[in-house]
Amino acid sequence: MKRRGFIKKSSLLGVSVGIPSSFALEINEPKVKLKKFPLVIATWDVKNATKKAWDLLESGSSSLDAVEQGCMIEEADVNNQSVGKGGLPDRDGNVTLDACIMNSNGDCGSVVYLKNITHAISVARKIMEETPHVMLAGVGAEKFAYSLGYKKEKLLTDKSKLDWLDWKKKSEYKPIINIENHDTIGMLAIDKNGDISGGCTTSGLAYKMSGRVGDSPIIGSGLFIDNEVGGAVATGLGEEVVKTVGSFLVVELMRNGYSPQKACEEAIRRIVSKKNSNYKDFQVGYIAINKIGESGSYSIHDGFSMTKYENNLNKTFKSNFYSD
Repeated sequence: MKRRGFIKKSSLLGVSVGIPSSFALEINEPKVKLKKFPLVIATWDVKNATKKAWDLLESGSSSLDAVEQGCMIEEADVNNQSVGKGGLPDRDGNVTLDACIMNSNGDCGSVVYLKNITHAISVARKIMEETPHVMLAGVGAEKFAYSLGYKKEKLLTDKSKLDWLDWKKKSEYKPIINIENHDTIGMLAIDKNGDISGGCTTSGLAYKMSGRVGDSPIIGSGLFIDNEVGGAVATGLGEEVVKTVGSFLVVELMRNGYSPQKACEEAIRRIVSKKNSNYKDFQVGYIAINKIGESGSYSIHDGFSMTKYENNLNKTFKSNFYSD
């Protein structure tokens, strides 16, 4: 399947969503021995990104460097319409980017509603390292990036513009699940020192209202790291992730003894069990990693996947998903 529609239920456009899946992903990994580090996991089939991160880790770079540069690979890919240059615009035709990054010390940086700069993940890191703040937004974030030497770029590609113009003919706000292979790009890495970092970057919902921000740049929702426990990243309909502070929830569940897989599953159950939940109409997925290198992923509907690079193997796994 293609990527962007990891948001609204396929049936909105006449496509059914299947339940259940026979694909188990890293469930019940043994805890009797430590994993060999380094290790990288990411949302979706992004092997070029995980390879970049892995190569850096193998050479001795930090997990922070690895997730930043891994995410940058996807941000620069104009064929990826969910992040960076080539991302699909809001309903007014403007490409706006959100990103956040978090290191093993608990330091974090976030950028919201960024225009004209491809590498939002890099700007988020600079906010973390060179300002007293956690988050910058809009024009202020853009000015900050220019002050550091970032160049103004045109983010709306011809392909994304044509798709937007086609959407405008009906202006129906009905993005669907999994019509593209991915939405938000999230990455978690453990370096040779056993330190964990994470990054999350996106151009947000296609054709969103101007000014809309989802979970991706929100620490605790789109991404959370606790170096003593592990890390988690979310993807999908950000509004629903924010309502449950999803990534923080996954990490806290791991702190209380859940495996990464079981923690992701429980976080999804929190969403679908909410009163008046319309979970059949949207998608959310999580990936997680713990301190000893166990990993997991889970989503509401079929179609989500996780890429893992460990032991010199770079593979994408289909995720288990919720069945009621």
